[in-house]
Amino acid sequence: MGLNVPALISYLINYIVLLVLLGVLAYRPLLNALDSRVDSIRESLAAADRARDEAATSRSAIEEELNEARREGQRLLDQAREAAERFREEEMGRARQAAEEFSERARADIGRERDAAISEVRAAFGDLAISAAERIIRRSVDRQAHQELIDQVLAEGEQALRRN
Repeated sequence: MGLNVPALISYLINYIVLLVLLGVLAYRPLLNALDSRVDSIRESLAAADRARDEAATSRSAIEEELNEARREGQRLLDQAREAAERFREEEMGRARQAAEEFSERARADIGRERDAAISEVRAAFGDLAISAAERIIRRSVDRQAHQELIDQVLAEGEQALRRN
């Protein structure tokens, strides 16, 4: 068994031609396809990173807006509470003032009524005294008749006061 050099050379030439043909026809297009696939994967990863960054930015912006809305809502609630408290205090002041005015009017009315009643009583007793004096002058009476006359005038005065 010997080495067949011409067959070996033809095998080598066939192998080199096959390698050149495979390199030109299959290897370069395969590498180009793999490179384009790698590029598209890189672009997809970059897009995903950008989307993730944008989502994180958007999320932080949304959280900030939400926090701002919460602060604004709390501020509005505080303002509403303050306004309600001011309104309550104003209404309480008005109610106190109205009650004081009513009380003053009532006191004034009571004083006027009391003064009128005292004047009326004085006038009635004055009239009674004058009436008693007239009766006493018209007739001269003894002590017993005098006492009966006073009792009668007082009884008439009480009746006159009850009617008024």
